[in-house]
Amino acid sequence: MKMNFVVPCLMGVESLIAAELKDIGAEDVRAENARVLFSGDEHILARANLCLREAERVQIIVGSFRALTFEQLFQGVKALPWENWIGKNDAFPVKGYSLNSKLFSTRDIQAITKKAIVERLKQKYKVPWFSESGVTYQIQFSILKNEVTMVIDTTGTGLHKRGYRLQANEAPIKETLAASLCSLARVRNYHTLYDPMCGSGTILIEGAMKALNMAPGLHRTFAAESFPQIPASVWSEERTRAADLIDFDCSFEAYGSDIDPSSIEIARENARRAGVDTRVHLEVADIRNFERKSERGTVICNPPYGERLLEVQEAEELYKIMGSKFPQERGWAYYVISSDEEFEKLFGRRADKRRKLYNGMIKCQYYMYFKN
Repeated sequence: MKMNFVVPCLMGVESLIAAELKDIGAEDVRAENARVLFSGDEHILARANLCLREAERVQIIVGSFRALTFEQLFQGVKALPWENWIGKNDAFPVKGYSLNSKLFSTRDIQAITKKAIVERLKQKYKVPWFSESGVTYQIQFSILKNEVTMVIDTTGTGLHKRGYRLQANEAPIKETLAASLCSLARVRNYHTLYDPMCGSGTILIEGAMKALNMAPGLHRTFAAESFPQIPASVWSEERTRAADLIDFDCSFEAYGSDIDPSSIEIARENARRAGVDTRVHLEVADIRNFERKSERGTVICNPPYGERLLEVQEAEELYKIMGSKFPQERGWAYYVISSDEEFEKLFGRRADKRRKLYNGMIKCQYYMYFKN
């Protein structure tokens, strides 16, 4: 059964996800702002959930249409083939958002969408009401410039929830963003990765999982596993496939340090839970004492940004220290994400390349130093 999908994502990582989707065999892949569209069968649905590193979730596109009025919205939703997915006992909660459109009341859009689906299913199943006691199909609408897209979520809890991070320090980087930083730094299975301000270890763990070709969703469950349209054998086969692709023989190693002992303990436990603790080596240390353990290396870090005046001053002093500890040298590359527009000046040299990314709602630049 061929389906059309959409993957919502952080701004700036669309091309990374598009490349991943092509690698896993998805068809009709095309990147747009903050989302990537593709098509495939049940195996691609499961594979995308298991394997995508930078995506937020995987959604089935039920249909799209233009709507300027609530009547157009109602008729457009009602015309879609909801019965292909939703049974007469199934639950179908509705949520979504609207941007730059004539229809902007989320509550009204939600209510009308629900009513239209109910009316469609009443006609199909010849029943007056729905118990919604069965499988849950989370429906989500998005209205952008009056273009309505209706999807069914297949993921459940967001894909950034890999399952290994039970605890985190005060401002943990999201797993999907950490994976994006590693992809943009071209982390490979022969690299040595460093993060001298590792916090709870997310960048190091995501780097190790990428290097070992370890599917990030291998040890968690997904909403679509309860969909009767997707055979359990599909999930079993795809999990076996993902497990078989792990490269345990690669030479990758990672070294992390942090000034906070409790963060290092959390990072150590997270690495253990992720199954990469033999590759991720951790110690308590100040960045002023950063030491290399190899002849070549890739450094990726997410230093504190500083939101209050004192913190800003401390962050700026940290950037100066980083500039002195990360010299331009053959075999070494440095990647730093920061919201400080003066970062390059404080670091001491211009980046070879920059990329705009968002850390949560904070607009950042990813500063890349890789030329020798």
